[in-house]
Amino acid sequence: MSELADRWSLVVPVKRVENAKTRLGLDATSRARLAIAMAVDTVVAALACRGVAAVIVVTDDAQARDALTPVGARVVADTPDAGLNAALVHGVALAADRHVGALASDLPSLRAEDLEVVLSRAADHDLAVVGDLSGTGTTLLCARTAAHFAPRFGVASLAAHIAAGAVDLTEVAPESVRRDVDTVDALSGVVDLGVGEATRRALADLPVAEGL
Repeated sequence: MSELADRWSLVVPVKRVENAKTRLGLDATSRARLAIAMAVDTVVAALACRGVAAVIVVTDDAQARDALTPVGARVVADTPDAGLNAALVHGVALAADRHVGALASDLPSLRAEDLEVVLSRAADHDLAVVGDLSGTGTTLLCARTAAHFAPRFGVASLAAHIAAGAVDLTEVAPESVRRDVDTVDALSGVVDLGVGEATRRALADLPVAEGL
């Protein structure tokens, strides 16, 4: 890994939990617990990656703040309050002295060594992107500097990021960097791959776990 890659700061956006994971078909309390647990496991794995110097969580959710601060994340408010891309730009601005990236908050199978593989490759490019398993979304967007950071999250974000000049690193990204969770099928997939401790504890008490 290059010297510069040793200085990555990753921004993880966490939406208000009452709006999270609605496609899982769970009650609001269960959805909130699972969303926060997945965010915790994502952040813990990212901080365990030797190429990551800091994780900045952008959120206005008090439960998320209380859960993510103790594991080592720097938690900041979504001051712009103008959508996901604005929140990410805000987070990146707080880490302008480092290589920067936006990492999805729902990667409960993320492994530090897998993230390191991608960050090592990303360090060679001004802007690089990793797509999710569906081939349309984005789980990781990396930039050499804050000035190169150009988030295009939303519908078909992978194609939008590539069109904006990002180098597509999806093919070299290990599965754990690509497996985000929006549906029950996706949740089953991460369980098969192996999830972090927080997600494991949350799933143990959820009805959806019976079918996984």
